[in-house]
Amino acid sequence: MDLDLSLMPQAAEQMRGALSSLYFAASRLAPASAREQDPELDAKAALVDQSYYRLIRLVNDLSATRYLNEEPLPLRDRDIVEFVADIFSRAVSLARFRGLETRLLCAADSHLCAFCPDALEQLLYQLLSNAFKFTPPGGLVTIELRLAGGRVFLSVEDTGPGIDPDRLETLFDSYHQAERPAPPPQGLGLGLALCRGIAQGHGGTITAESHQGKGSRFTFSMPDRLGGTSLSDVRFDYSGGFNRALMALSESMPPEAFHIRNH
Repeated sequence: MDLDLSLMPQAAEQMRGALSSLYFAASRLAPASAREQDPELDAKAALVDQSYYRLIRLVNDLSATRYLNEEPLPLRDRDIVEFVADIFSRAVSLARFRGLETRLLCAADSHLCAFCPDALEQLLYQLLSNAFKFTPPGGLVTIELRLAGGRVFLSVEDTGPGIDPDRLETLFDSYHQAERPAPPPQGLGLGLALCRGIAQGHGGTITAESHQGKGSRFTFSMPDRLGGTSLSDVRFDYSGGFNRALMALSESMPPEAFHIRNH
């Protein structure tokens, strides 16, 4: 039976309200001050935080199903180099919990172009979450931003086990879980489908390359253009004021990442 994606954002809002109430109650039972003084309490509360962040991420994926409508996204003129570097700096601090090395490659110091910040952040964190999840300790995750031929290319590459060539064609299908046997927790199967919708909403594409035993590379490409709404630094905080990167990467993080001293 096909799911009605138009109902997803409405369901997500109801779930978000209930989760916020539960988290508020839990934080009253184990306040930050008590957690800082009691490592055992902190470890137990970290498991609650971990579950909460993962659920909020799932709720955000449900809210983001609007990106599957293949409609043009509202674009803003922003510095994409600064934008990507900011997300990279947030992810670096969490990569250590997975024992991973990270690298950012970009020849430009700055570059103004039109894109949808909220949607592109969702895409980049989704690709990073997958890379973190599937790359074994000691591996390398690379973000590369290139400008060539009137286009912007943004890629995430890992040194994980790679993807079966027969599965590459279905990676971006909604609810398709065949991209790689995922370690728990497994999501809704929406992540890469949302990435494709976001790419199409930018008038662009997303592709995947993989070599088994050597890793995978996902590349988002869009026209290099201006003409979005006026430059603005105002950002929609869909994480509810919590650690945005930790929420977005929560599926790939161990419980230690949620200890109060590491927030």
